[in-house]
Amino acid sequence: MTPDEILKALYDETLVGNAPRVLELTNLGLDQGMSPETMLFDALIPSLEEVGARFERGDFFVPEMLIAGKAMSGALNVLRPLLAETGAETVGTFLMGTVKGDVHDIGKNLVNIMLEGAGFHVIDLGVQVAPEKFVKAIEEHKPDVVGFSAFLTTTMPMFKANINALVKAGLRDKVIVLVGGAPVTQEYADAVGADGYAADASAAVKRAKELIRLRRAAAAV
Repeated sequence: MTPDEILKALYDETLVGNAPRVLELTNLGLDQGMSPETMLFDALIPSLEEVGARFERGDFFVPEMLIAGKAMSGALNVLRPLLAETGAETVGTFLMGTVKGDVHDIGKNLVNIMLEGAGFHVIDLGVQVAPEKFVKAIEEHKPDVVGFSAFLTTTMPMFKANINALVKAGLRDKVIVLVGGAPVTQEYADAVGADGYAADASAAVKRAKELIRLRRAAAAV
């Protein structure tokens, strides 16, 4: 296969979630001397962006997004160490966790996959993450964005508790706070003082990129 054929096949097979074939093509590309960046930015990321677009149009649903994301994760596991060696620029660092009292992680995991696919460095703290754990991780990793996920209405007040903990630790102004989850709304995000809200994984990627761009533009002034 030529490099162009490999890129086209990578795009197509990621789109349909054919994980074994995506992994095979990734290794084939590397064997042929293709750069990890080329495969990531010319095939894998555009394919996942198309998955997000189809989801927004209602042509794809959560299962299709998950299998496409999993197919891409396999390729990323191979490419990530190589990208680190080349010093490939990431979009930003995103720290993610499901709030204390909540053990739901399907939505969070889907967001993580989409973020990684879009070029973010993702640090996942898992589920049942207490405010002090978020604070400690922010101090350690200095992320651009922190994401709080909640699936239960009863755990949504943890957003406010987490933000209060960031204020107390003097970290609130140093990080963008993005919230989401099944019961969460824009109004609720505004009420607790978050910087942004995303209704789904595709929206989370767009909103995170937009908020980072605005923050960097403001800092440059």
